[in-house]
Amino acid sequence: MGRRLARELAFRTLFQSDRGGQSLLDVWSSVRQELAEEQSDGADGGAYGEEADAPTLAFAERLLKDYDANQDAVDAQLAESITGWTFGQMSQTDLNVLRVAVTEMLHGEEAPEVAIEMAVRLAKKFGGDESGRFVNGVLAKVLRARGRTGTAADGG
Repeated sequence: MGRRLARELAFRTLFQSDRGGQSLLDVWSSVRQELAEEQSDGADGGAYGEEADAPTLAFAERLLKDYDANQDAVDAQLAESITGWTFGQMSQTDLNVLRVAVTEMLHGEEAPEVAIEMAVRLAKKFGGDESGRFVNGVLAKVLRARGRTGTAADGG
C-alpha cells in the first residue's frame, strides 16, 4: 500500500507543479507540510486519502528528486515513445503519470513491469476513459526501447 500511495503522491505533486508553475521540490515541500498537518490534526483520510508513513514519503521523494534531476532524459524517452501527440496536446494527467512511471523504470529498484502496472492503475483512477490503455501502450514502447524482455501490464 505504501508504494502505491507514494506513486500517487509523486504524481499529484508533479501535476500540481506543472499546473501552478512552481518548482517541483517546492510543491513537494508544501505537500509534505499538508500531510504532516493532516496527520497531527488526526484528520481521517484528509486531502490525500490516507496516512503516509516515513518509507512512503521517502519513496515519493526519491521519485520526485530522480525526475527533477533527470527531467530531460525522461521526457526524451517519452518523446521517442509517443507517436501522434506532442506533450502540449496530451492530457496533463496522462503525461504526469508517464513521467513518474518512466522515472521509476529508469531509476527504480523494482521490475519495470511493476512501474507499468502501477502507472496504468493511476491513469485509470485519475485520467479519462482511454488513459489506462494509452499509458500502457506508451510504457510498453519505453520498455521495448530499453531492450528489456517481458510483457507490459494489461491495459484493458
